[in-house]
Amino acid sequence: MNTVAILSQDPIVFTMVERILKQDHQLIVFRTMPAALDYIYTTIPELMILDIRSTKSSCINLLNQLKEDPIFSQLPVLAIFDDPGQLELLKTIHVEDYIFRTMLEREIITRVNLCICRAKRIVELNPLTRLPGNNAINRQIQERLDRKESFALAYADLDYFKPYNDKYGFSRGDEVIKFTGRLILNLVNEKQSKDNFVGHIGGDDYVFIMAPSLIVETSAHIIRAFDQIIPTFYDEGDRQKGVIFSKDRQGKECTFPIIGISIGITGSHLRAFCHYGEMTGVASAMKSLSKQDEGSIYRIDQRQKNEVTPTKNIRNNG
Repeated sequence: MNTVAILSQDPIVFTMVERILKQDHQLIVFRTMPAALDYIYTTIPELMILDIRSTKSSCINLLNQLKEDPIFSQLPVLAIFDDPGQLELLKTIHVEDYIFRTMLEREIITRVNLCICRAKRIVELNPLTRLPGNNAINRQIQERLDRKESFALAYADLDYFKPYNDKYGFSRGDEVIKFTGRLILNLVNEKQSKDNFVGHIGGDDYVFIMAPSLIVETSAHIIRAFDQIIPTFYDEGDRQKGVIFSKDRQGKECTFPIIGISIGITGSHLRAFCHYGEMTGVASAMKSLSKQDEGSIYRIDQRQKNEVTPTKNIRNNG
C-alpha cells in the first residue's frame, strides 16, 4: 500500500481526500510543514499532497529546499490550487502536478495514482527503503567527480545478515533492511543537512556521501547506534545468548553472532578518481577488509601513506 502525506489545515480538504483514498493508500495528515518534514526525513512517502491555501511562503521555501536535496528530489508533490490565477506559483514551487479544489471529488484518485506511477517509471528507488538506487548513486558520484568536488564516499554492508534472514524469514529481514536505511539517512542528515547523499545499492549494501571532515565521525555514530539497536530485532533467547543457530552457505548448521555493520571509506581528496566505478571499487575494497575483523568496524583508505588505517568500533556483547 502506497503512503501519501497530506499537508493541509483545511478539515474539509483532508477529510475528503482521506475518504476517497483510504481504501488503496495509507494517508498521513499534517497541519504544518515542519511536522511533515520530520516524517519525510524518517520515512519517505510515495507522494505528498500540498494544499497551497494552507501553505505560507516560508513553508514553500522549506519544500523547495527539500526538493533540491538529491535524496528527496524524487518525492512527487501534488499541489491543490483554488483557481487558475494561482498557476503562476508553479514558477516558484517545485511540484510535479496540480489539481483545483473544485475537482478534488472527481479527480483526486486519478491524479494521485498518475503521480505515483509516473514517479516509479522515471526514477529508480529501492522499493523497501525508498532510497535512490544504483543509477542515481553512480550519477551522484560521477557528477561530483566531474565538478572536481572534494567529497568522501562510504560503502556500508551488513555482516551475518543472511543467517538472520534464513532463520527469521524474509519479512523480518526486510525490517532490518528498512531500519538500516532509515538509520543511515537520519544520522547523515543530522550531521550534514546539505550536499549529502544516501543510496541503497540493493540487498544489505548502502552508500553515503559527505564532506571528508564529517564522514568518519558519522560512520562511528552509525556503528554505535546500529550495535545498540540491532539486538532488538532478535527473539529474547537469541538476544540473551548473543548468537543464533542457522545454516551456512554449504548448508551446515552453525552459530552466528548478532548482525554487525562494516563500512569502507574513501574520498576524492585521497585519490584522483576519474570514474565512479573506480571510487566505488576502492570503497568496496575497504568494506571487504573491515568484514575480515569481528564486530562492527569502519576502515579508511589512506593512499597517501600507502596503507589502510583501520579504526575499529567492536560490538560490546555483554
